Amino acid sequence: MTTQTEVGTVVWPGHPFPLGASWDGYGTNFSLFSEHAEAVQLCLFDDEDNETRIEMTQRRALNWYCYLPEVGPGQRYGYRVHGRYAPAEGLRFNPAKLLLDPYAKAIDGVVDWAHDANVLPYVPTGEDDADLELDDEDDAPAMPKSVVIDDAFDWEGDRHPNIPFADTVIYETHVKGFTMRHPEVREDLRGTYAGLASEAAIAYLVDLGVTAVELLPIHHIADESFLWARGLRNYWGYSTIGYLAPHSEYAATGRRGQQVSEFKGMVKALHRAGIEVILDVVYNHTAEGNHLGPMLSFKGIDNTSYYRLSPEDPRFYMDFTGTGNSLNPVHPSVLRLIMDSLRYWVSECHVDGFRFDLAAALAREFFDVDRLSAFFDVIHQDPVLSQVKLIAEPWDVGPGGYQVGNFPVLWSEWNGVYRDTVRDYWRGQAGNGDFAQRLSGSSDLYEADGRDPFASINFITAHDGFTLADLVSYDHKHNEANLEDNHDGSDDNRSWNCGVEGETDDPEVLALRRRQQRNFLTTLLISQGTPMLLGGDEIARTQRGNNNAWCQDNELSWYDWSEREPAAELRAFTRRLIALRREHPVFRRESFLRGAELRGSGLPDVWWFRRDGLKMTRRDWQQGDPVLGMFLNGRELDATGPRGEEIEDDSFLVLFNAHHEDQVFMLPRRRFGAQWVLELSTADPSAAAGSVSHGARTEVSVVSRSIVILRRAS
Repeated sequence: MTTQTEVGTVVWPGHPFPLGASWDGYGTNFSLFSEHAEAVQLCLFDDEDNETRIEMTQRRALNWYCYLPEVGPGQRYGYRVHGRYAPAEGLRFNPAKLLLDPYAKAIDGVVDWAHDANVLPYVPTGEDDADLELDDEDDAPAMPKSVVIDDAFDWEGDRHPNIPFADTVIYETHVKGFTMRHPEVREDLRGTYAGLASEAAIAYLVDLGVTAVELLPIHHIADESFLWARGLRNYWGYSTIGYLAPHSEYAATGRRGQQVSEFKGMVKALHRAGIEVILDVVYNHTAEGNHLGPMLSFKGIDNTSYYRLSPEDPRFYMDFTGTGNSLNPVHPSVLRLIMDSLRYWVSECHVDGFRFDLAAALAREFFDVDRLSAFFDVIHQDPVLSQVKLIAEPWDVGPGGYQVGNFPVLWSEWNGVYRDTVRDYWRGQAGNGDFAQRLSGSSDLYEADGRDPFASINFITAHDGFTLADLVSYDHKHNEANLEDNHDGSDDNRSWNCGVEGETDDPEVLALRRRQQRNFLTTLLISQGTPMLLGGDEIARTQRGNNNAWCQDNELSWYDWSEREPAAELRAFTRRLIALRREHPVFRRESFLRGAELRGSGLPDVWWFRRDGLKMTRRDWQQGDPVLGMFLNGRELDATGPRGEEIEDDSFLVLFNAHHEDQVFMLPRRRFGAQWVLELSTADPSAAAGSVSHGARTEVSVVSRSIVILRRAS
């Protein structure tokens, strides 16, 4: 590798906006924000990694810029930013370190931790104050490079599916893990955007009935050095270093801009199948870690602008995320980066929404979480972003960070209270009152500020924690594979192993575990709100008790598509549940249940009853066994169709028995329904709908730890 400076390179003045590298068909405009830099060099790399450095002498609006004619798509580049290295003042400029463009739309390669080049901005002595001594070693050989791209793409008339939240069923999955072992996906496409766009992958999702995929982070990521040292990799991807670039390692077609077209092709293919794409985004922190972390981009471009630094000692970072740093959305240029990134993914890549990781960190103005923060204000005023699905993970690790129920209108939230309550109920640790509140859409959390039931993203499991199969198989985490002596991961799992820890061949235990999985899935898909299914739960995917598989980029995390009979049965049952929800709007209401009659049907929209078929009393709610009956009135939906027509549906009885003994329910009086037919039973998943009927005030036996759903006969 050689380095030269402006030899034979034609440089034009260019423009300060847009930020990033913008190719216009003839040349490329480069623009980089840095408020405190003293000088900036644009570095171009050829195929042999020879470097040409160009002084960026133009500066306006705190942006450094230039235009290079005849430089176009595929050109790799980076920046070297000059200024003071004074960590005690928060300044960490080091021109020996090549930096990624925060606005890069493609990035080639990953950090090469095995290379001798030091991507730390300081001399790594191993001491706590090592960061105070500048390292002058060039790290370009170990650094990924930003890439100029051609934005052109033939969308062929692609349109957002615009599926209403009330009709949405979310499938949380991982681009790589979903297809990495899929036998019907071409081997060279497995684990890639093209693999997820393959006919086999999409056919599976369509057959299952989900309406949206929520993809774990696909922004370009950087592995942590300690993972590399352990022979592990960051699988989940919550280690972003490029907010406008799809992760190049998930591309089958190339890494010099081809990953962008491949990602867009995946979105287009999913849209053709009627499936929306929601991205899990990480705007709360970056891959650069704390004061001892690497210098990859933001830290070396303008540390004091991009990050929240400790007011008492700006050498250190505020850490609301548990990762070592927190981005600073209070700074207007950082907020602009976040908004520009979000708009790019919607406008240029056609994604349909976002799930914001540790969203409470973005709402912190200075220390406190503020629902009126600039972040929310800008999104609500934006004509593009205000119209897509906005989902918050409503907590962070800072003080006061648990904010379930406190996000503003337009936002839905991962409902952690729902998860905990439903898990507790099916292990006999939650009361009927709390359970009914979650079944009903959590009005106590979302109604007062004008939101609807679908503000609650209901989930039992997610990427972080046990899978559903493990939730019913393990009382304790088993994270030894993470090489942290099982200290990582939560100990608050609210799980129950059904009597045996881990794998067993006991037929009674296995039968109970399968029934419990069906109980959880049934509860999820008949609850008011928006259900989110963890991908693989429908085929009983296991991580062998690992509840923190963030660094397991291997068969522990990748989906097992082998044809096992229990997995096939559970998949069929899940498909049946999703179809039931899709066909019956009574399970996906657009307004909260009132327990009252609103449409003149003669019955309330919901009515709760005991085993004897009589109405629940206050004492029943406060005491008693986890046994509950629910009547849902399909003639009291309080909803209209697109032309104002009233919508009516069938009515249902749902009999919940989370008790360890079988229970006998007396069905309610005739006015609720003269005849009822079986819709499904979690104790007998093979029983066909309509195969059994019951009259009013007759007894129905419900097996221990199971659910029976009855539909009113017409």
